[in-house]
Order: sequence, then structure tokens, then C-alpha cells
Amino acid sequence: VQLQASGGGLVQAGGSLRLSCAASRRFVSTYVIAWFRQVPGKEREFVARINWNGGSADYADSVNGRFTISRDYARDTVNLQMNSLKPEDTAVYYCAAGSELAIMRRNPDYWGQGTQVTVSS
Repeated sequence: VQLQASGGGLVQAGGSLRLSCAASRRFVSTYVIAWFRQVPGKEREFVARINWNGGSADYADSVNGRFTISRDYARDTVNLQMNSLKPEDTAVYYCAAGSELAIMRRNPDYWGQGTQVTVSS
């Protein structure tokens, strides 16, 4: 397994969760790492991305200001801190990796398994 997502769960609206994406050192130091999410019956949507050196990050408008993506090189992980969660954040969250172009095109080269996030109202 090259990408392993964890940290999902059930939380009340306004609460916080922290997702982690564990990857091999090669992935963490080479690729752009991104988080996507998907609700049943809808297309997978981009949430956030961070480049290989952690110097650049982007967010979907829907999560900007509430979510923070970061790299932990010591643990070879990429974390997604999710604050002020809303019921509409409920989804399966996936971490993914790829080149800058692949992520920009929302077509990563590698996908991890998903982790469920449920936000109750």
C-alpha cells in the first residue's frame, strides 16, 4: 500500500477532525499530495493539495479557511486538519498523489483508500 488514509469518524457540526495520509518517503518527498472527497451519487471533488516541499497549498473554496493541509516529513505523512466542520463536509475522503499537472487536472496518478467523515447536525 503506497497511500494509507486514516482519521475519519463521526463528529458534531462545528467540531474538528484530523485526517492523515501515510505514504512512503518517496511519495512524500516527490509528489504533490492531495485530498479529495466523494459523496454517494456525486463526482469525487478536490479538497486540498500541498506540493512536495510544503511551500504551496491550495484549497477548494468550500473548505478554505476551515481546513489546513500540511506535511510531516518526520512521519512521512500529509495531514488534513478540518475545523468548523459542517454536515455538508460529510463524505469519504481520499488522499492521492501525482505530478503538479495530474493534480491540477484532478486526475492523480495514485489513490489511497478512503476514510469516512460524518458530520452530524
